[in-house]
Amino acid sequence: MLHALVEWLVQTIGQLGYPGICILMFLESTFFPFPSEVGIPPAGYLAAKNSMNLWAVIILGTLGSLLGALFNYWLALRFGRPLFEKFGSYFLLSPKTLDKADLFFERHGHISTLIARLIPGIRQVISLPAGLARMRLDLFCLFTSLGAGIWVLILALMGYWFGHNQELVAEKLHQILLVLAPVCILGVLIYIRQYRKKTE
Repeated sequence: MLHALVEWLVQTIGQLGYPGICILMFLESTFFPFPSEVGIPPAGYLAAKNSMNLWAVIILGTLGSLLGALFNYWLALRFGRPLFEKFGSYFLLSPKTLDKADLFFERHGHISTLIARLIPGIRQVISLPAGLARMRLDLFCLFTSLGAGIWVLILALMGYWFGHNQELVAEKLHQILLVLAPVCILGVLIYIRQYRKKTE
């Protein structure tokens, strides 16, 4: 049923052209279980056929991701803290734990947001703890855009080069994820090392 719904969304919103790309990526960045791998590669393929502009696809895809992330950020900022303060004890979350989360995002929110946007399954939800911790909005937008932009660029290029073959797109994306994982880990380790040097 979900597969049919996703196909219907792609066909319906896809007819809107560039705004459709923005809407699809907005949905992907919120709670809706829509995979970005479905929306961007076809647009990249259309760019290869000169039916769309590749840079416009990347920019609007990134914009949609940022808007969706801001929506989640706003939800957590508006409703998150009061809910956790009221019901957090049921989930073993004390006010002290929430304060620690706030401090963590104050110090490390930028690298956390950037890395998380490159990890499937996490990039959609990283906005929630960022909003809950009231991460600086300018930094949130900057590093969300950087991470989302990298991901959209990868997807668009996969569609541009292999869009006529969905199985090949899926295979190449899997290979890229296998490379991204250690790169992200290495980036975190380098960050930790530099942070410790800075604080010594």
